[in-house]
Amino acid sequence: MKQLLLTLALAFSLHSFAILTPIVDSIPMSDGKKLACDIYIPSGMSSGPVILVQTPYNRLLYRANALPLGVNGNINSSNYIFVIVDWRGFYGSAHAATPSPPAQGLDGYYVVEWIASQTWSNGKIGTAGASALGKIQLQTAKYNPPHLTCINPSVAAPQFSFYEYYPNGDLRTEYLDKLDELGFGLKPAVMNNQVYNGAWQVTENTNFYPDSIRVPCFMIGGWYDHNIKDMLEFFPAIVQRSPAGIRSQHRLLMGPWAHGGHSTAHVGTAAQGQLTYANAAGWNDSLALLYFDYYLRGQSNGWDQSPVVQYYQMGEDTWQQSPVWPPAGPVVTDFYMHSDGVLDNSAPTAATDSISYGYDPTDPSPTYGGPTLRSDLAQGPYDQSDTVESRHDIAIFSTPVLTQDVVLRGNAVIHLKVSSDRHDTDFEVRLTDVYPDGRSMILNHAPFRMRFRNGNTAADTSGIVSGQVYDATMTVPYTCNTFLTGHRIRIDVTSSNYPAFNRNMNTDGAMYPANSLDTLVNPLVATNTVYTNSANASYVELPLVNYTTPNSISTVNYDQIHIYPNPAANEIHITAPEIVDAVYLYDIAGALVVSQSSQTNTISTAGLAEGMYCLRAVYGGNTVNCKVTIAR
Repeated sequence: MKQLLLTLALAFSLHSFAILTPIVDSIPMSDGKKLACDIYIPSGMSSGPVILVQTPYNRLLYRANALPLGVNGNINSSNYIFVIVDWRGFYGSAHAATPSPPAQGLDGYYVVEWIASQTWSNGKIGTAGASALGKIQLQTAKYNPPHLTCINPSVAAPQFSFYEYYPNGDLRTEYLDKLDELGFGLKPAVMNNQVYNGAWQVTENTNFYPDSIRVPCFMIGGWYDHNIKDMLEFFPAIVQRSPAGIRSQHRLLMGPWAHGGHSTAHVGTAAQGQLTYANAAGWNDSLALLYFDYYLRGQSNGWDQSPVVQYYQMGEDTWQQSPVWPPAGPVVTDFYMHSDGVLDNSAPTAATDSISYGYDPTDPSPTYGGPTLRSDLAQGPYDQSDTVESRHDIAIFSTPVLTQDVVLRGNAVIHLKVSSDRHDTDFEVRLTDVYPDGRSMILNHAPFRMRFRNGNTAADTSGIVSGQVYDATMTVPYTCNTFLTGHRIRIDVTSSNYPAFNRNMNTDGAMYPANSLDTLVNPLVATNTVYTNSANASYVELPLVNYTTPNSISTVNYDQIHIYPNPAANEIHITAPEIVDAVYLYDIAGALVVSQSSQTNTISTAGLAEGMYCLRAVYGGNTVNCKVTIAR
C-alpha cells in the first residue's frame, strides 16, 4: 500500500511537470514474468547504442528531466538511447515478484538480450547507475550476456559481507534501517546472523566474482561513500583476475563525493556536506561519456590511453593519476596519543598516563556527517567541533599546528590500549582535518565492539574483565587528504557514534534483543579508559607521502629551558639558552588557545580556564613540549 501511494503521488507530480515522454514497454523474463521499462530514443535516430539503467527506485522518476550522464531532459541531443527498467518486485515490475525470485543478474541478462533484439538497438549496450543501480550492473555482468559491451557502476561493489553490516562486530544501524525502508528486505537475514558463520561465508564467496567480469568496467567512487572498502577491494581484483584480454581496460575514478541519494550532495556535485570541491564537479559524467563513446560508438578519443586510476587528493584539491591501485608512495608513520591531548611522533615516556570518560547509552555521541545513508542524517564532510567534540564523553588527540603539508593516502589504522569498568562496551574513532578557524571536518570513522576483540565468530566472542587493558584496533576506510600547513590532524575517540552504529548497552548480554536494531534493555553507564603511557601506548598509523618527521620533541630539560611558575596563575615565563622563536599553548582537547612570538618570553594566561595545558616552545631549531597547569 505504501508503494502504491508513493507511485500515485509521483504519477500526479509527473503529470503536472513532466517533459520527457518515453516509449513504455515490458521485457519478458525466463519465468514468463515481465519487467516494466521506459525507452528514450533521440529524435531522428532509427537505431543506435543503448545505455541501460536497472532501478529499484521507480523508473518514472527519470521522466522528470532526470536522465543520467548529464543528459537530464535533453534526450534529442544525446548520442544514446536510454532504457530504464524497474527491478522485479519494485514499482512498475511489482507484479513480477515471485516467492523465490531468480537472481537479479539473471534478469539483467534477459533485459540486455531483449534490448539487443529490438530494431532500435544496434547491439552495443552499456550499463550505468549508482549504488543499487551499480551493484546490479556487476550482477548482470556475472552472467555474461553476449551483447553487454561495458559497465559503469558508481559507489557500488557486488559484495555482501559480514563486515559491511557488522564492522568489527558493531551493527551499522542506520544503514540497515535505510535499506529496509527502501524495500530490500535484508533485515531478517542480517539480524539472524549477528556473528560470522557459515551463512556469511557462503554469501561472501558467492558475491565476490572478479573472474566473472568479462567486459570493461569503469568504477566510480567517493571518499565519503560507505562502499569504499568493498570497491577498493574489488577493483584491483578484477584487474588481476578478470580475463586477460580485458584486464588493462578497467578504470577507476575516486572523487571527493558522498554516496548521495538525498539532499544536494551526489556523486559529481561540487557541494559535499559543508565543503565545496569545485575542481571535481562533473568529472564523473564527463569521463563516463568518454568511456561510453569509446566502447559503444567506437570513437578514437584516447580513452584507451587514459590513466588506469584517477583520484582526488582532498585538501590540496588536485586530481592525481596512478597505473595501479593502490598508488605507490605512502610510508606508514606512527603518531602517538598523549594524555594532554597531543598527537605526535614521539612515544610516551610517562609510566601511568591515561584518559577516562563516561559513556551513557541513553545519551550517545551523535553521528554528524561521514559515510551515512539514512535521509535524516547529514552526509559527507561536517564539522565535529560543536556536535561531537564539545561533549564530555570523548577523548580528543590533535597534532600541533602543522608546519608542512601532510599528504595522507590510504587507511589510517588506530591502535588503542583500552579498558572499561563494564563487561562489554564500544570504542569509536573519527578521523578529522582541523582547519585554522577551528572547524574539525570529518574524513571517516570506524567502530570496535569489545566482545569481538578476538574475532567475529561465536567462539571468538567473550566479555571483558573490568579494569583489564585490551587492544582495540580500527582501520578507517581509505581516503586521500592533504592536511595543509596551518591545519591539524585529529583523532576523536568516543564509545558511541549513533545511529551510524548500534549503541552498546555496556552489558555482555544479548546485543539486539528481539532482533531490534536499537533496543536498550537495562543499559549501564560505563567509564572507559584510553591508555597513553610507555607500557600501554595508543597510536595511529598514517600512510603518508614524503613526510618529514619534525624535530624530535624532547622532554623538558631545565638545564636548557625553564618554564615557570608551574602551576601558573596569570602568567608563564620562559628562559632558554637561545632566543625563543614561538610559543604555543594547547588545551586538553588539542585546541590552540595561545600563539605568539616570544619577544617578552611571557605568556599571559589571565583569560584561560584552570586546568592542564600543553606548552610548546620553539627555539634554535628545537621544539620542547611540556605540561603546564593553570591554577588560581
